[in-house]
Amino acid sequence: MGVRDGRGFRFGIESEYLLADAETFRPLWHRDLSFEKLNAVLESIDLAGLPPLDGLELEQPHRKLMPFVVEGYHVPAPDLSPIDLWPKGIEIRTPVCESIEECLECLATLYGRLQAALLNIGYQPVALSHHPTETHFEGPQNKRRYDYWQWAMEVMVTYGPDINISLPLDLRARLDPADLHAKVNYYAPALTALTLASPFCVGDLWKIRGDTGKSLRTYRRSAIAPAIEIHMEEDGRLEFKLFEMTHRFDDFHGYFLLWLALLLDDGLRGRASNQTRIYDLGEVARFGVEAEVVRARAGEVLRRAPRLLADLGFNVHPLEIFARRLELGSLPADELIEMFGSSGSMAEVLRYLSALTPASAWLAGV
Repeated sequence: MGVRDGRGFRFGIESEYLLADAETFRPLWHRDLSFEKLNAVLESIDLAGLPPLDGLELEQPHRKLMPFVVEGYHVPAPDLSPIDLWPKGIEIRTPVCESIEECLECLATLYGRLQAALLNIGYQPVALSHHPTETHFEGPQNKRRYDYWQWAMEVMVTYGPDINISLPLDLRARLDPADLHAKVNYYAPALTALTLASPFCVGDLWKIRGDTGKSLRTYRRSAIAPAIEIHMEEDGRLEFKLFEMTHRFDDFHGYFLLWLALLLDDGLRGRASNQTRIYDLGEVARFGVEAEVVRARAGEVLRRAPRLLADLGFNVHPLEIFARRLELGSLPADELIEMFGSSGSMAEVLRYLSALTPASAWLAGV
């Protein structure tokens, strides 16, 4: 942990995982899964040695507060209260942590315990941002607002991490929510490009206008989903929602640093509208680093962030991964495209993405 890292900063990750058959790595979905069966497994997981669960909320129809939830579609009663859940996967929610390193250590512990528990019932968690074989879901209306209902159905095939940061009180007091949204609209599509990792659709590579795209997840959610959410009532929790799922701890570490850079760097002067962000994310999802906005905007953030964050005591080495991706134009999606092209096996890809890769020693500052 850096000299000043953790003094007033708080960190948390919510990461969603696709489930696959542990033997064949056939991807599973709500037709294959049971809320009661999955929830019983989650309730059995030992929580000893973890930070307090402060800040986590009990979500119906779950009965026990824990750092795991079954993610999926809430089946409504006539009054729209949830009476059941059709699972799409599992979410890990780390407790609130005082440093990035503590948060990642907690995630590693939770993932290991989740993986061991799921193996007992023949399942394996997989870090992939869009279901590789399913593309469409319909369910009974479970939200009073039509747009919320449409979004609840859309996310049944997508998976992602939410990167949560609370700032020290003095920095929080300077926050201008409208300006932050505009800054995120300008820079976030370019930074998201460096994380793209879901190039599959209906069991094959995702094709759009004759080319292989980099991220079906980013393409689908760009038009409707928020980029960030601000929860001032929850100790000022600031939630970034655009990055893609990863099985690499170095990436998760970098996600925190990139979000911190957007929050703290007043010298980043670019601003854009919601409509511009939506357009840019669509281009990024198709072309990755080659999209028009990526190199200049991501390069600006990556040039400025190391000094700013190092001066605050953060370990900035994980940013080198993203600088390298920007320089070479090679993304996690390209690795998966090559792997699938060589083997033709989705099971091999899912097996690869089920193994959480620990932090590199040199990136961890060891």
